Amino acid sequence: MDELGRRFHRAMVTVYETAKRELGYDARRFLQMLSEHGGVATAKQLVWADTPSDGFTTLWTRGRLDLTVEAHMVQAEYESLFTEEERLKAARRLDDYGWTEHRRH
Repeated sequence: MDELGRRFHRAMVTVYETAKRELGYDARRFLQMLSEHGGVATAKQLVWADTPSDGFTTLWTRGRLDLTVEAHMVQAEYESLFTEEERLKAARRLDDYGWTEHRRH
């Protein structure tokens, strides 16, 4: 894994820790996926799912889409880690749930 991939992975671990600390949401399955597959592969798997993950839905109901994998996938900093199609899929999911903050990146 290159340095950018490691940074993305660390950002995903931080997402888990922040959700647990600030929202009391313990996304153990997400943490397990990160441990087994790494941040980038986990993000790709989640974004290609036909429906949003339980974690995405939970974060949406709590007003924290900024903590989603999708929100991180569309950040300019991580653009080279994902295909254009993956980034568009992430952006569409965010749009579908009313979050437009990602358009600023």
